[in-house]
Amino acid sequence: MAEKAYYVTEEGLAALQAELEDLKVNRRKEVAEKIKEALSFGDLSENSEHDEAKNDQAILEARIADLEVMVSNARVIEKENLAADTVHIGSSVFVKTKRADGSEAERSFSIVGSNEANPRQGKISDESAVGKALVGAKVGQTVEVETPAGIVEYTIISVS
Repeated sequence: MAEKAYYVTEEGLAALQAELEDLKVNRRKEVAEKIKEALSFGDLSENSEHDEAKNDQAILEARIADLEVMVSNARVIEKENLAADTVHIGSSVFVKTKRADGSEAERSFSIVGSNEANPRQGKISDESAVGKALVGAKVGQTVEVETPAGIVEYTIISVS
């Protein structure tokens, strides 16, 4: 079975690689020290520190494995190869929104791969409802997105 491709910007790939390196080099040592310290407390059958440290180790190793898969299957989005008037992963989009209640607003955000998404920073996933609706749309086009608050219209003002 083919692995899922992880679409990332150059910055996103660098961040994944930096996190992976930090976890392997620094966090593994920290967790190993916690385990070593917990073992010094004696009886493992009633040693909650040891249980916690082993749990931390399992979580850490799972995250490392996830990051290794993401990095090895990363596909860097090269903006220069994309149409300038069409929304793609890696695009910055400026839109006018119109909600079901008639309220309107303007906002901008970047379309990123799912592992880079951070709505508070204006980065939305291409796999989110809004991201799916916008990817492939062109400047001037209006798309409708069903949200928990009702249907929202997004009119694309510009793409960069």
